Amino acid sequence: MELQLEQGSEIKSWKEVQLLYSSALKQISTKIEILNDEFQHVHLYNPIEHVTQRIKTSESIVKKLKSHGYEPTIGNMVKYVNDIAGIRVICSFTSDIYRIAEMISKQSDIKVVAVKDYILHPKSSGYRSYHMIVTIPVYLSDRIIETKVEMQIRTVAMDFWASLEHKIQYKFEGDAPAHINTELMECARMVSELDAKMLQLNEEIEGIRAEGETK
Repeated sequence: MELQLEQGSEIKSWKEVQLLYSSALKQISTKIEILNDEFQHVHLYNPIEHVTQRIKTSESIVKKLKSHGYEPTIGNMVKYVNDIAGIRVICSFTSDIYRIAEMISKQSDIKVVAVKDYILHPKSSGYRSYHMIVTIPVYLSDRIIETKVEMQIRTVAMDFWASLEHKIQYKFEGDAPAHINTELMECARMVSELDAKMLQLNEEIEGIRAEGETK
């Protein structure tokens, strides 16, 4: 691991970085689980299919810092890398994505730092997802540290496409043949249409159920 310590940095070591960000992930995960349980209790419906999380490796962080022209120090890591801690929330429908984002943003101890809506504005590759950079306070024995977590909220279909696209780009080291990228774009279009169709079908089912309950 090629990391240099900065004089006076609040975080002194890679082990402390791991502790800090893993603690932030635990807190966010617990909040998501509680919100999902509450939603089930109130609406008899779980908006979340499953949740995954990860801490970025030191090698990956160093590579990212260098690619942006920063020295690989602990201080720069904490200051400039927003996705050291990442959590991915997988939903059934696109409407769930915005519902979960709203519930998270209303938590009093969570601050939303940045939002990138790749659903309304997909990447040129066809990638679609909803990204949030949030901070959450981590309470250590002698201080409180506001810690950044990147949240990615997407549907099952979006996640399948993103996973496949990542594997393909990794295999071709980011330089996949043009016809492969064209096929991926077509698959992204199909995923978008599938999500829209499934949401429409779900809303129709909910409407029939609600009508039945009023009779």
